[in-house]
Amino acid sequence: MKTLAVETSCDETALAFFDSKKGILGNILLSQAEKHAPFGGVVPELSAREHTRNLIPLLDRLIKDSGVSPEEVNFVSFTLTPGLILSLVVGVSFAKAIAYTLKKPLVPVHHLEAHIYSAFMQEEPEYPFLALIISGGHTDLFLVESFSRYVFLGGTLDDAVGECYDKVARMIGLDYPGGPAIDRLAQKGRNLYSLPRPMVDSKDLNFSFSGLKTAVMHLLEKNPEAKPQDIAASFQSAVVETLLLKSLKAVELTGVKRFVVAGGVSANSHLRKVFRKEFLKRGIKLCIPPSHLSTDNALMVARAGMERFLKGITAPLDVNPLPNQPLQEFGKLWS
Repeated sequence: MKTLAVETSCDETALAFFDSKKGILGNILLSQAEKHAPFGGVVPELSAREHTRNLIPLLDRLIKDSGVSPEEVNFVSFTLTPGLILSLVVGVSFAKAIAYTLKKPLVPVHHLEAHIYSAFMQEEPEYPFLALIISGGHTDLFLVESFSRYVFLGGTLDDAVGECYDKVARMIGLDYPGGPAIDRLAQKGRNLYSLPRPMVDSKDLNFSFSGLKTAVMHLLEKNPEAKPQDIAASFQSAVVETLLLKSLKAVELTGVKRFVVAGGVSANSHLRKVFRKEFLKRGIKLCIPPSHLSTDNALMVARAGMERFLKGITAPLDVNPLPNQPLQEFGKLWS
């Protein structure tokens, strides 16, 4: 069973061919990071224009590099929600045009669902499991009971963790995207400064990062001589410890000792080191996708789409993208 997958939820234009038995047949991704860097973040209109400009040339390259013809696929999988609405419109329209031309079924995928199932590209966690999705737009904890059955446990009340990385990076003079830049710089620094671990003592599983961002700003005002690498290391330690403590609390509250961490921030080297150490110590099974599958990509859409298609779930050609449909609702609608 083969699929062509399309991902354009934000500023990555990505396509992939995937086979249910052979695995990856072809994978291509074009980042727009350099286009958005001068603005310090993603500009929605620019992102949509770049998707429009790049999708057909990327498909041509994918076909040439993989040797796979679109006529060979059994269905087209695509990100339906959530994301930047203009970017989603471009990707969904492209997927619909391909499906209509080839007379192939359409299979909708939720972006967060795709991140969760990127972990399945390496190994298949046993149900039920917990999933922490951390990216520029999301910081969410879910209990995954089975495919399409998602229970929301908690999420950010303000800034997503990746957004916080970007803003702190800007404060200390680093380029966009901030996550990789802080990760690299922190490796040269020391955790010298005491920063808050927001909401770690709360009884719920929600997150908040706006206060941490403000604390870094005040730290810089009071310590103008502070080395950027030490600020980066101190900030990153606060973030990772906050995510770890909340994740361990989710394990304690649910009794589920299988855990997936996914999304762009899961590529962070310090987070991977700390989570692996602490989860191993407690006998918790941890699954994190390889770094190249942590950020937005089409392979994760293909993997989740395959699950949905094998269950006989498809979408009509008049389906429209949604900018922010919760994963738990999506799972009920498309199951």
